[in-house]
This record gives sequence, C-alpha cells and structure tokens, in this order.
Amino acid sequence: MSANHKADTFVVGVDGSVSSIEALRQAVWLAKPLGAQVEALTCWNFPSVYEAPYALGTFDFEGAAQKILDAAIESAFGLDWPGNLTTHLLQGSARPALIEASRDAALLVLGRRGFGGFRGLLMGSVSSACTAHAHCPVLVVHASDAGAHDA
Repeated sequence: MSANHKADTFVVGVDGSVSSIEALRQAVWLAKPLGAQVEALTCWNFPSVYEAPYALGTFDFEGAAQKILDAAIESAFGLDWPGNLTTHLLQGSARPALIEASRDAALLVLGRRGFGGFRGLLMGSVSSACTAHAHCPVLVVHASDAGAHDA
C-alpha cells in the first residue's frame, strides 16, 4: 500500500442492489476489528437526452440517489447505523468515480450485480473496471454470501 492510502478508510460502492447492500455489511464487518472507517458512496448523474424522457424536466436525480443510499443502509443495518459508517453522494459515472475514490482508500468494496448482457463474465462492468484500475485492493462481494457473518 502506498503512502497515499488512508489505512483507516474502506470505500463501498452502493447502488441499492442486493449485492451492494451485502458489500456494505461485509465492509463494516471487516472494518470493525481494524478500527477502520467505512464510506458508503453512491454515484449519480444526469442522464443524456437519449436515456430518459424526463432528462430535461425537474426530476431530482441527486435526491433519488440519496433515497437509494439511505434505503440500502437501512436494509443493511436497520435504523442503528454503525458508528464507523459515513455516506457520500458523488455526481459522475460509477466507474471513474469509484476508481478515483480508491486513491485515498485502504480497500474498495463492491457488490457484483449479475451478468448483464454477458453471461460468461464473473463480474459486471463496474467491478471489472475497478479491479483492473483501482489504486487500492478491491473486494467484490456476491449477493449469495448474504448472511455469512450473521450468527
């Protein structure tokens, strides 16, 4: 680990999927004995005109991202948030935003959302890009691991 990494920060990409919620649980579980902080990061962006019919309307994209992040944390921990957990919204595409966030992290934790259009791939495009280009180690969590540390 280079001198730029904060040994006490784990960054978790949260998109509201079951696997990202499990990634959040795993990051907190791993961080506790190490005394590390966990930053739950949700990326949001304005869609292009081609992506959404309401792109030019008054839809609150940032507010929608905040609701996704809050719901994911509530799903993972209920109303009793862990003391070492902070949240952050970041405008931008997930791949470059998470890779940039990894510069100052000891660990980047991501959920694997499924196969997308390529059934043979073991990771999605975001987790694949992050494992290839992140500036710190990356942990990719599968949703099937849910409850592995609930005892």
